[in-house]
Amino acid sequence: MKLLDILTSSIRASAAYNADFQAAPSCILWPDAERQWRDAMPILQAAMPELFILGDYEPQKRQGPAIWLRCVLGRSLADIDLPENLTPVIYLPGVGRRDLRAVDNCPKPLQPLAPLQYSGVFFSQANARDWTILAWLVSSDGGLGLDAAKDDASRKAMLAALPRLLREDSACLQGKKLDSDFFNSLLTGGDPVREILQWLNGDAEFRAARSENEWQAFVEICKSGFAFDPARDGLLCAAENLARHEGPWLKAWERYRESWRHFPNIEAQIRKCSPPNGTLDWYLSEKNSGWPQWNDEQEESLRKKLAALGSVASHECAARLLELEKIHAKRRDSLWAETGQAPLAHALRELAALAENSRASLAAGSIGDIVKIYAASGWRVDDAALKAMSECTETRDREIIRDILRNIYLPWLEDSSRYLQSLFENHQYAGASCESAWREGDCLLFVDGLRMDCAKNLATLLAGRGLRPKEEIYWAPLPSLTATGKPAVSPVCGQISGGDENADFEPVVTASGKALKGNFEKLLAEAGWEILKNGATGSGNGRAWAEYGELDQEGHHKTARFAVNLHGLIAEIAKYISALLAAGWSRVIVVTDHGWLWLPGGLPKIGLPADLVENKWGRCAVPKAGSIINARKYPWHWNKNRYFALADGAKCFRAGQEYAHGGLSLQECLLLRIIVGETAKNDNARLADVKWLGLRCKLLASGPFTGLRADIRLEPANADSSLAALPKAFKSDGTVSVIVGNDEDAGREAYIVLLDAENRIVAQEKTVIGGCRDGNG
Repeated sequence: MKLLDILTSSIRASAAYNADFQAAPSCILWPDAERQWRDAMPILQAAMPELFILGDYEPQKRQGPAIWLRCVLGRSLADIDLPENLTPVIYLPGVGRRDLRAVDNCPKPLQPLAPLQYSGVFFSQANARDWTILAWLVSSDGGLGLDAAKDDASRKAMLAALPRLLREDSACLQGKKLDSDFFNSLLTGGDPVREILQWLNGDAEFRAARSENEWQAFVEICKSGFAFDPARDGLLCAAENLARHEGPWLKAWERYRESWRHFPNIEAQIRKCSPPNGTLDWYLSEKNSGWPQWNDEQEESLRKKLAALGSVASHECAARLLELEKIHAKRRDSLWAETGQAPLAHALRELAALAENSRASLAAGSIGDIVKIYAASGWRVDDAALKAMSECTETRDREIIRDILRNIYLPWLEDSSRYLQSLFENHQYAGASCESAWREGDCLLFVDGLRMDCAKNLATLLAGRGLRPKEEIYWAPLPSLTATGKPAVSPVCGQISGGDENADFEPVVTASGKALKGNFEKLLAEAGWEILKNGATGSGNGRAWAEYGELDQEGHHKTARFAVNLHGLIAEIAKYISALLAAGWSRVIVVTDHGWLWLPGGLPKIGLPADLVENKWGRCAVPKAGSIINARKYPWHWNKNRYFALADGAKCFRAGQEYAHGGLSLQECLLLRIIVGETAKNDNARLADVKWLGLRCKLLASGPFTGLRADIRLEPANADSSLAALPKAFKSDGTVSVIVGNDEDAGREAYIVLLDAENRIVAQEKTVIGGCRDGNG
């Protein structure tokens, strides 16, 4: 029961009488010589329609002088509604019980009320003393029997917090020490960390939204809990304390890190302070990560070191990248990295991955060996190169990444491509094959230019959506262009062949000899395939052909932003696949026609005179009849009697092209078919580790955790009992960090729950907020 309800009941109980020998009291007089209860009148009057106040004439507030109150009791005022079934209560601020008893000496303004002491009753203690707030809290005879401090600071805070105090539940106060910190916490909303951050974010707005009592309570909370006086020390001292995040300020820093978006002005306050950057410790210690200036200097230092790597030997460049990664990896966990102020630290992760994975040579062994290595780790080199560039938006940083990629990525591309081409000179190229045993309920989704690294990222996103993608490797048809590749992976590939003229690499419909272009969809429809256009999902019945995604288009036309946009393009494809499955298709089979080569600054150019070729793309060309050109020649997929020329290694027939395809390389030709239809099961997911750092809980999951989220609840099955802002998804490494927002929850028993996509609990574990699972601290 709330204290307000208890107080209301106690006041009304004062009017109890024995009808056998007593008359009903005319009113209840509530004397309060010290005016301690005055601030609580608004909420008390809202709960008690029979409560009236002695004071200036303000009838709309049920307040007026003594004579007016007598008229109220006499029910002679038409505009005052006095409840029939409740005994009127008259609150007397500044008036003690003794003031009314001495009738002869009673002040004239009070005299109309003096007779009421005989016809009414008093709301007072059993010893006839007026109820003070402290007496009511601690008294076991008519009061609450709580443990309230009696020092001056606590009394002062108690008076200021009275309206908030009355809204507290009595059961929650049992066993607590009600001291100045407690009362001040009530006035500051019970969350001093949030209050400090709000004040730091905007002093003027913070002060304007609070009463003087609330401001003083905030000051006292800061003094006792943070050894800091906002009124005396000011904003910049607080900002410096936050940046150092030592002692009690660590909690404030952790909260700021978790919810920095809600406090956009705090960083500017920290930047106004003078950091300890004149010390050796400034450059060596991670404890300085609270200063954005420290991150700035670390980022600039990294910029200079990366800029020097474009001109060193490739092997030395790779080694230095791995050394720099050891130094700067932790900085990616800093707040400033999360706010986007450490792009080079993020790019370094990808450059280090590129350096590490490119150690496995793709210029040795059999075709089978190369395929195995590339499918396992080699694709990560291509993926890392793109991601490294995507992290940087400034031109100077993109130029640094460009030079490093040309130093270590280009030689790797060149060597692997040239070696693969040499192998296929002596072996028949595999070409594309397409599954023929199509089922009812299949949707074949064609994505133009879905290179293997993009397909791997797509599979990861699908798994994160609770799906279970199956991967199958296949080779693109040659040349690796859409005109050749797309029909080869279609379900009507058996009705297509190549004509004698192939300057555009366009095959024909075998039965009619007509160009496939303009007749492709007709073939599909005649074979019983529904055509889904412009993101349509269809009915889920029969079989369907869909085309979606703009990877190849972006690569050709938006090369400057290609690396940045790529993840969003892949995410859109994953979303569309989910929509197709939701529409009722039992399987979605993702296929593509070709991959591509990408290199900032342009692929190296290899000369090919225009007068020797009929047509020329970036990586392939059709020689004129009888012309002799110095380039590798391979047969066209659709007509083995027609040959075309391919650029050597990773070179390009056109200068300045950053994005090109049509040639023979792992990146262009080794592709991934993705089959999606089954839902992943998370039932075997478990918590492998739980670690509390203050109110931040760091979790590590084992088993199939993809798509799972973590929450902390007082009652495991009750989502409303969550102590976290929102359930948080596990990262790709199986980790997640969940923060409990209220300091008062420290020490409470709770449950960590793992939730699947349908909010079903797949695992749970009991914990202690701020503690650890084994109880050893």
